Amino acid sequence: MDNDFHNRLLAIFRTETREHLDAISAGLLELEQLPAQESGQDVIEAVFREAHSLKGAARAVNMAGIEAASHSLESVFAALKRRTIAPSSELFDLLHQTVDAVATLIAPSGTGEDARQTSLLQVLGQRLAGAAKGPLMPVAPLAPQAEPAAPPPYKRHATDQTVRIASAKLDGILNQAEEMVTAKLAVAQRATELGELDRILADWEKGWKKAQPGLRSMRKIRQAPGLAAGLLSGEKTATLLDFLDQQHSFVRMIRQRVLHTAQSIRNDRHSLAMMVDSIHEEARQVLMLPFSTLGEILPKAVRDLARDLAKDAVLMVSGDSIEIDKRILEGLKDPLLHLVRNCVAHGIEPPEERQRHGKPPRGTVSVEIALAGSNRIEISVGDDGAGIDLARLKNAAAQAGLITREDAESMADGEALDLMFRSGLSTSAMITDVSGRGLGLAIVREKVEGLGGDVSVTTAPRQGTSFHLSLPLTLSTFRGVLVRAGEQHFVVPTASLARVGRVGRETVKSVEGRETIVLDGEATSFVRLAEVLGLPRIEKRESNGGLLSFFLLGTGEKRIAFGVDQVIDELEVLAKGLGPQLSRVRNFAGATVLGTGKVVPILHCNDLLKSAVKVSVSALPQVSAGATNEEARRTVLVVEDSITARTLLKNILETAGYLTTTAVDGLDALAQLRTGNYDLVVSDVDMPRMNGFELTAKIRSASSFADLPVVLVTSLDSREDRERGIEVGANAYIVKSSFDQSNLLEVIKRFI
Repeated sequence: MDNDFHNRLLAIFRTETREHLDAISAGLLELEQLPAQESGQDVIEAVFREAHSLKGAARAVNMAGIEAASHSLESVFAALKRRTIAPSSELFDLLHQTVDAVATLIAPSGTGEDARQTSLLQVLGQRLAGAAKGPLMPVAPLAPQAEPAAPPPYKRHATDQTVRIASAKLDGILNQAEEMVTAKLAVAQRATELGELDRILADWEKGWKKAQPGLRSMRKIRQAPGLAAGLLSGEKTATLLDFLDQQHSFVRMIRQRVLHTAQSIRNDRHSLAMMVDSIHEEARQVLMLPFSTLGEILPKAVRDLARDLAKDAVLMVSGDSIEIDKRILEGLKDPLLHLVRNCVAHGIEPPEERQRHGKPPRGTVSVEIALAGSNRIEISVGDDGAGIDLARLKNAAAQAGLITREDAESMADGEALDLMFRSGLSTSAMITDVSGRGLGLAIVREKVEGLGGDVSVTTAPRQGTSFHLSLPLTLSTFRGVLVRAGEQHFVVPTASLARVGRVGRETVKSVEGRETIVLDGEATSFVRLAEVLGLPRIEKRESNGGLLSFFLLGTGEKRIAFGVDQVIDELEVLAKGLGPQLSRVRNFAGATVLGTGKVVPILHCNDLLKSAVKVSVSALPQVSAGATNEEARRTVLVVEDSITARTLLKNILETAGYLTTTAVDGLDALAQLRTGNYDLVVSDVDMPRMNGFELTAKIRSASSFADLPVVLVTSLDSREDRERGIEVGANAYIVKSSFDQSNLLEVIKRFI
């Protein structure tokens, strides 16, 4: 078989397989949530067909391992259909593991992972084959029916008038359609320029009409006898008067042509605008996908994490039929995964604790999607768990050095909740691969704001926590206000604006060292946009009648007015990225091209609010070079019985600037701790003579180094091992299977 054709066939197979696996995973989750008295035969029939189709596709591309696993899945689903086996949590775990193994195998890593996954798939297939041969289970008789009811045909996608096409090609079509918007704006600009030219010619026409009486008088004088006629006689004067008459006719002809061209271009502009808007809207609609296409990954994430943490949780989604720009959905994948995992890990309580508080043992994580206006969506991700302990949150922020103890005591609840999105803040007792690094919610805010949205949180004790995301429905075009600060022009997204206006310069007052203006009877912080962006401040008092133009961002107590030299116009804006070299520039969300061809930056409103606060606040004291050198010389003790792992850890830490000493096991580490001074211990768990758990317990029981931070780096990833790490007093627990040296260095930096 031709290699190019084989590669294309494999690409098609991977796409098809992902669809089958998504359908099987969704079906398994639905079966798990069915009440015991319901058989779910229609769902079983659906996943059975998916497994059968997957087996046929795998056979066509000689994927023997996937074919065998699909056959085993078929056997289990067939047994469930015949009711010769009963569903159980162990069986569902096995089925999910098999689906995950197939998903990993169709995304080759090129690092030897394929062989390991193939071996794992064989083991899982054998276990499934054994599960399908279970003993006959007693089944409650079905209610009598007049005739057997055939299961409804399963339809995953509508097939009428549909084709399969790579989304990258559709992205290209949308990009071209968006470029046509620029052409539409350019035509509108040409129409405006022709209108201005017509006004110039009209002014000339008015001047000509005023001059005509004088010219007529000159002609009469030339024809009359006398001295004046002699002065105006001659060939040159006659030529001048004839030229002026000709120029009048010439200019009138030019104006008629300008008027005709202006009318034609207005008609063309109208027609082009209709076509461009229609094409752009249809291209945009092609890439508008229902939220459910993203939501398929969320139920399984909730299920797997809940089982890993010995919790019981289910995901409820509403409004998932709402269609959103594919680019928005892709950007939301990581933030939503972070949020639902946060709800399970930090919000939902263990079943026994929920029952003690009168709650059902199973917790609920909810995702609600709703439209908010013509081009905004609101997404709420919440849980019915314990809520956020604000006192604990403030204490963690103070310990992390994000705020002072005095600030923590006086801080309002709303301000405290906003601390959750600060990088490096976590209320987790220890660091694991699930939580504790204080990065998850910071990433959520960064991603959401990068999409032009914002995020907030509300909570109530014992009732739960909700995260509220507000985002644009599409990333293509939007309305913006064009402003000028100094000699520079900027676009402010209209959706982010609370108000645009002008105030008298005398209304700007200084309150506690900050400039304010009074809006709606309330003092509002005032900053100049040029100052926030670091531009030279240029004011022309004579041109604006003593008034200051401004635009207002934020709500409530966080409102800030930004002074500009001119608010020019509201216009349609086509957002463009700044390129990979400038993928994230503070205060700027992108750029647009005006109809004149001028490139104008688009302001990032959330960044502006943060930058405006910094402009008004004095800079923090700088850390001295001596302090930096002292930090770089902090000492770490590495405890590891494997010489290879020990050498690797020592190299990573020394490269990062830490002085590093090694020990071969727990007893050796204790001996070195008694004779040396160390700032932190990094230890393996499974070691001879004394393991990492025992070493950590000894460290905590010794008064001389009871507060010494301990980070456990181990291959033991079970929930019981992690819980034991917490019990003995470890500060962080990093699993080697997901080990990343940047994670280790971040953890160490947090504790020392």
